[in-house]
Parts: sequence; C-alpha cells; structure tokens
Amino acid sequence: MGELTHCQEIERSLIKRFRKPIWNAFTKAVKTYELIKPGDHIAVCISGGKDSMLMAKCMQHLHRYSQIPFEISFLCMNPGYAEENWSLIQQNAQTLQLPMHTFTTRIFDVVEKQLRHPCYLCARMRRGHLYNAAQNLGCNKIALGHHFDDVIETILMGMLYGSQTQTMMPKLHSANFPGMELIRPLYLVREADIIRWAEANDLQFLQCACKMTVQHPEQETMSKRKETKALIAQLRKTNPGVEKNIFNSVCNVNLRTIISYHEGNVYHHFLDDYDQ
Repeated sequence: MGELTHCQEIERSLIKRFRKPIWNAFTKAVKTYELIKPGDHIAVCISGGKDSMLMAKCMQHLHRYSQIPFEISFLCMNPGYAEENWSLIQQNAQTLQLPMHTFTTRIFDVVEKQLRHPCYLCARMRRGHLYNAAQNLGCNKIALGHHFDDVIETILMGMLYGSQTQTMMPKLHSANFPGMELIRPLYLVREADIIRWAEANDLQFLQCACKMTVQHPEQETMSKRKETKALIAQLRKTNPGVEKNIFNSVCNVNLRTIISYHEGNVYHHFLDDYDQ
C-alpha cells in the first residue's frame, strides 16, 4: 500500500485520531436533530474558515458511506475578499478535494457603508445569497459551520446584551425561502477540537477578512462574542462543566418558573393562569 496523500491523511484523522471529539459529535448531531433525511440535496456552505472547511469534509465523508440517500453540493461565495484571501480558500478546497460551486457578490462594499450593526447586516445578506444560490443548484437545505461554542456564546450574549433567553437552533425553516431549511451539523463539536484538527493536519484557514474588522475593530459585533468567550473561559477555571450547563439550561426549561415568554406572536405571562 502506497503512501497516503495529504487529503487522505486529513480524512483518516477524522475517523481515527479525532473520531470521538469530531466525527462522533458530528454524527450525533445529525442523528439527534434529524438534520439529514432521505432525498435531501444539501448545499454545504464554505466560508473559508476552519469550521466550514471541517464541516465540508465531514459531510463529504458521510455522503460516501451513509445508508441515507442524499446529495451534497459545496457552495462558496466571494463577498468581496482580497485576492490573497480568495486564493487561500481555493487552495484549501483543492487540498481537501472539495469541488466548490463559487459565485461573487458585493456584500463587503455594501456593509462597509453601514455604521450601525454591520456584522448583523453582513450575516443576513450572506444567508440570503446562499439560500438563493442553493435553490438554483436544486438544493432544499443549506448547511452552516456553527459549532458548540457558537451555541453557548449565543445563549449568554442573548441574556447579557439582548435581555432574552434564546439559542442558535440546530435547524430552522427559512422564513423568506419557502421549502428551504438551514442545518448546523457541527452543533455538538467543540471549537478547541476543530483547532486541534487543523493544527494536526498543518492546515491554515481564513480568519474573518471583511473590511469592517480591519478598519473598525472597535465597532465589530464580534467584540461582544470575544468578551463572552473570555467570560466562559474564566468561569471554566472554577467550573469545568460550565459549557454543558449553559447548553442544558435551554434544554431543561420549566415554563412554570418563567415570568413570561412568547410563542410566535402569542405572549404568555405566568399570571394568565396563576389563580386557576
């Protein structure tokens, strides 16, 4: 048997060295939240970062060996990257043997002119373009690379900065693209394990490369996420299970101990039936 290629070594690491923290966590999320169903055609969205590239390799491997019949297409948008960043994405896709469908937008140019909530606008515009491109490929789902740490950070950010209890869901029906759905296959994968996987395979991926991050870091919404990430790291020093506890807090909600909540447009308050 000949020497393994770099791509083969990377693929092998997923089911050998990183089987428990990455592959098993990935397949657990797929099964637990029923992310993939027979007949699905999933647009695996690649941003160029470590998370989406890992997700693409996991989805590719699952597609090869899964007993569930489904199709995948690798979709990558260039929202206005600098040439060196766009080249890095293409080089990594070639190394990982990911045949990408690519398209270009001017999202960065539009977002650059927005002084308020540029990251929110960027995310919304990106998702809309991805849904549209996925539909054109005949897909009924898009897969994004959000991981477990994104989920728990979102929970805390909602509480600390948004005055609400909510989380990043493992899957969502699109409100603006009927028949389309969003799934997050890395939902249970830890970011530290993704970093270890990239380093173990000598892979260098794109960081956030938008103009707003470079020119106006103090306005970057990601600063709140970094602040939340640092808070969790500090709490972990005295409570090793803090991440799981944060996640479980939105899995074990007791509505009888909630002052008020809304379900769609319907608002509920504990006084509604308190004396009944």
